[in-house]
Amino acid sequence: MSEDVLYGVEDHVATITLNRPEKQNTISGPMLDSLTKRLLEADADRDVRAIVLTGSGKFFCAGLDLRGSDIGGGLSSQASSPANLDLRNTPPTVLHNLDTPTICALNGSAAGYGMDLALGCDIRLMASEAKLAAAFTKRGVLPESGGTWILPRLIGWSKASEIIFTGRTLGAAECEEMGLISRAVSSNELPGEAAKLAAEIASNAPLAVQGSKRMMRMGMNETFNDHVHHVFLQLLPLFQSEDFKEGMKSFLEKREPDFKGR
Repeated sequence: MSEDVLYGVEDHVATITLNRPEKQNTISGPMLDSLTKRLLEADADRDVRAIVLTGSGKFFCAGLDLRGSDIGGGLSSQASSPANLDLRNTPPTVLHNLDTPTICALNGSAAGYGMDLALGCDIRLMASEAKLAAAFTKRGVLPESGGTWILPRLIGWSKASEIIFTGRTLGAAECEEMGLISRAVSSNELPGEAAKLAAEIASNAPLAVQGSKRMMRMGMNETFNDHVHHVFLQLLPLFQSEDFKEGMKSFLEKREPDFKGR
């Protein structure tokens, strides 16, 4: 698998790192495939309870690599043949359907595809020096990887329209103010903050966390009555789980729970 996408698991947290700093972590065709496989691998691993997505170097991801088609590493040739793209297995679609919580640690700026990739994560922490660049319309394209679906749901139609139509670049403080990220921290603090948040998530009952994420995702397209019904159905197997019993027992015994994901 490509060394341009690094993968590691420690203390129930999988870390996926875009590792092409010399090209600002622009994503080539092989990297798309590797990223999809790593996301699916983490989601299928019962030991993994949270996923951190980040980048190496000064950039998180400057978008898709459209310049390497002469050596087979770029996406220019693929872009001209959209019928050949497997949209069901592209990272944004896979990312959206993961049950494992995802944290994007924006170590640096994200543009185009990189911005969509960050928005596709459940939680975003951002280095205070980083920027989000919605540069699609300035390049004659549109947010092709979920941005037109995610952005209006995050910040409302008017603000999303303003950002997408103008191709605006946003600083970390502005992103935090409008709710695009959870918070901005210094670049030195970012890895620790992301690890701390991932560990906090991983300390909870994984089946309950994953079920909560599933219900939140379904709820975005359901009526309230349908959603309440689905939540009840989701609760039934949780009531039979070992983690539910451990959660109740630890509460009564006034100690920290030891969840096993069963």
